Amino acid sequence: MRKGAPEVPGAASQHRLGIALVVAAAVAWSTAPFFTRLLAHDSWTILFWRGLFGGGLIAALMVLLQGRAGLQELTKMGRSGWLVASYSTAAMLAFIPALQLTSVSNVAIIIATGPFLAAALAGIWLGEIPRLRTMLASVVALCGVAIILGNARVGDHILGIALAIFMALAIAAMTVMVRRHKDTSMVAAAAMSNLLGSVVSLPFAHGLLSVTATDLFILAMFGFFQVAIGLSLFFIGSRFLPSSQAALISTLETPLMPFWVWLAFAEVPAFRVFIGGALVMGAVIADIIGDMREQRSPS
Repeated sequence: MRKGAPEVPGAASQHRLGIALVVAAAVAWSTAPFFTRLLAHDSWTILFWRGLFGGGLIAALMVLLQGRAGLQELTKMGRSGWLVASYSTAAMLAFIPALQLTSVSNVAIIIATGPFLAAALAGIWLGEIPRLRTMLASVVALCGVAIILGNARVGDHILGIALAIFMALAIAAMTVMVRRHKDTSMVAAAAMSNLLGSVVSLPFAHGLLSVTATDLFILAMFGFFQVAIGLSLFFIGSRFLPSSQAALISTLETPLMPFWVWLAFAEVPAFRVFIGGALVMGAVIADIIGDMREQRSPS
């Protein structure tokens, strides 16, 4: 929706649904550190099995719930679906080497610029003007992420930083493409992006045969909760939201990550995590409340 356009009741309910779905997606994505801590395998092996289970589960649910129609969506995915799947796969694959070539802080802060990148691409592709409130909230959320991560430095890790920027651009492009083709189901793209990620990860995964039955169960839960549910909810929800707002809400993933580790492993986060997390959550909540007030006020 472009800035200043009146929001009809049906669109307003879709907007609220989109917010709820993207919030749920961020919660699902935030469980990644929890599952990763339970697995003693290299990143590519985890990425292979996680993608295989995640993509397989999405595909199985589509066929189970939709029957032949779900199978047709998977086998006859259009150009837009393949583009979204390609952007998603590129982002997933860039994430691993980015972490290996530069610090986690650098990668996370670059990802937190997502709302600005999504707003820029949405302006170019869709003519979508971001709300000033959303942009201000994005600035606050970015500051919150920086506080959570402590003393982040750019350093000399040029290749890792370049990969992180590429990943952030791929995620922003994916978000805008889903919004642009909001009348097209993108759940098949979510399944395909995970399966493509598994195929590309295969040559680099050195521990495929060393996984135990317990590991496979954890990987299946990883693929189902963090990937299948998270990506599907984001693809569905972001169709109903301005691209910059969907990207802003997804930053909730960062402050929620330490919560699961604290809950499962009793690791108390540093004080700066609480401060930064409060800023991120406050920014997202303020933007959502602003939306609700706009919808209640006369057009």
